[in-house]
Amino acid sequence: MTVDGVPGIPDPRALARWLDANGIASGEHLDITLIAGGRSNLTYRLDLGGSRLVLRRPPLGHVLPTAHDMSREFRVLSALHETDIPVPAPVAICTDPDVIGAPFYLMGYVDGHVLRTRQDGESLTPGQGRQLSERLAEMLSAIHGVDIAGVGLTGFGRPEGYLARQLARWQRQWELSNSREIPGYDRLVERLTAGLPGHGDHALVHGDFRLDNTLVTLGARPAVAAVVDWEMSTLGDPLADLGLTLIYWADPDDPQWGEISIGASVTAMPGFLSRAEIAERYAQLTGRDLSAIGYYMAFGCFKLAVVLEGIHARFLQNKTVGEGFEREGHAVPVLIERAHRLLDTGLADAV
Repeated sequence: MTVDGVPGIPDPRALARWLDANGIASGEHLDITLIAGGRSNLTYRLDLGGSRLVLRRPPLGHVLPTAHDMSREFRVLSALHETDIPVPAPVAICTDPDVIGAPFYLMGYVDGHVLRTRQDGESLTPGQGRQLSERLAEMLSAIHGVDIAGVGLTGFGRPEGYLARQLARWQRQWELSNSREIPGYDRLVERLTAGLPGHGDHALVHGDFRLDNTLVTLGARPAVAAVVDWEMSTLGDPLADLGLTLIYWADPDDPQWGEISIGASVTAMPGFLSRAEIAERYAQLTGRDLSAIGYYMAFGCFKLAVVLEGIHARFLQNKTVGEGFEREGHAVPVLIERAHRLLDTGLADAV
């Protein structure tokens, strides 16, 4: 059993007792491994002497008061489980912060690959890259086509005024975490506010949809085994989801993206669809008008810049768990600059 605490789970024995008391598993052989830490909710693999579970809890340190709500993430997993959207099976939720120091939930372990870097994809063939691209476009389209009432997510968010509330929310987050002057930020907020699109349709939105927020299986027919990291999900404008996905999607001629490690550089490898082709495929699948996608991508740059500024603040407070966080702050001014370019040139620079 893991005896010493790990970051975010200071007393594994308390967790073992909770697992026993709730009839989930014997904690006698509990071993805990940090899977991913600090950029969003912390994720751990629990090895239980023959079985595995995954535990999610909020990050350490300062976070936006309404962010990282374990019950919301658990609710969307419960709603989508056994639908056409593959998600890990929800197991249990604990709202008592005394067990590990914060609320948490448990879900089933899904075996699959996380593809982020070129090294992760070094064994991929161009054909597999193309098929994975197509599966990603299809999966985002399927998420945006979920029958909200049918899966029990009525009231999961307020789609009317979604973008205006998002703009206000991420400004508040910036104010809570920003500790330096970033040229162009204030002007970007002004431009995004002035250009807010009129009310369109609404859908379930993931909030952070990208290749490395999925677990994939490879082989002759690559597939998405599970979509994970639903902490920003709500009901809102689906094009905001697509816009952020396209910001994460690296094209071969994006050297700057590689330098600051935004998104999954694996998508710049041979065979993967381009950013423009992903957008085109989504439009074909959904019938949505993408003429304003430049604005939505600029909005995605803004949102991601605020998220990374918050991570940078936690890094300066020594509250991050893992490696590579010293680079996150460098991405923020680059994202602000790119958002302005997208607003200037629209679709021409967007894809």
